[in-house]
Amino acid sequence: MGQFKYSKEEQYKLIGKLIQEIKLRKYSFETGKSYIAIIKEFLKSGNQPREFLLMYTDKSNSYMRSVYFALKFFYENVLQERFNERLPLAKKSLKLPVVLSREEVSRLIDAPNNIKHRNVLMFLYYAGLRLNELIDLRWEDIDADRNLIHIKEGKGGKDRIVFLHEKLKGLINGNKNSIIFYSERNKKYNKRTIQQIVKNASKIAGIKKKISPHSLRHSFATHLLEGGADIRYIQKLLGHKNLQTTQIYTHVANKDIKNLANLL
Repeated sequence: MGQFKYSKEEQYKLIGKLIQEIKLRKYSFETGKSYIAIIKEFLKSGNQPREFLLMYTDKSNSYMRSVYFALKFFYENVLQERFNERLPLAKKSLKLPVVLSREEVSRLIDAPNNIKHRNVLMFLYYAGLRLNELIDLRWEDIDADRNLIHIKEGKGGKDRIVFLHEKLKGLINGNKNSIIFYSERNKKYNKRTIQQIVKNASKIAGIKKKISPHSLRHSFATHLLEGGADIRYIQKLLGHKNLQTTQIYTHVANKDIKNLANLL
């Protein structure tokens, strides 16, 4: 595998083919965006894969893995060459999710004066939605008669069904042909807007924990587990491919820890 010394025109063609390969595999927007940005830098650098990776040793393990797999994808699917690099990828460290108490969730939801912002927080928590899933949610995805929400093309392009919580029923009053969350300018909410809604509400509610929109999904799963829900049902609600991913919530659920404390 030699160095890349392609002209700008050749680089443009390679990126075009990369985009095609990403689309054919229906990778998520975020994965595609990441791979394209990484390979653009790779082509500009003129380095070999190992040399290119060494440029990012000051970055996180997660980012290093992204760079590695972007290179692997590019070699195997765009250049159609074997990717023989065997770089020692550090294992992901187990970082426990930030979880809010039920009382903190209530304070957070009650914090905004803006009803739309309050609804955003309620859907994140009471449906356990990912950020992208919330942004793309449409009124037609809500089945009020059967008390279900149909999450379409979640992570990995997979659909799933979650329950429609009683507290969300009062919010079901929109045009069935439109998305649920949009700004005053009739534009779909973006990630930054949702993140800012959570940040502002957290500040008003006086929550000291460093939280994000995903913290409400973590809290949704943890509270279900603490309430006695079977972890395999929680796995389905969250749309996790592997049970191992869901099992991280056993490390933060309070139920068993409290029981142990009672033994002293």
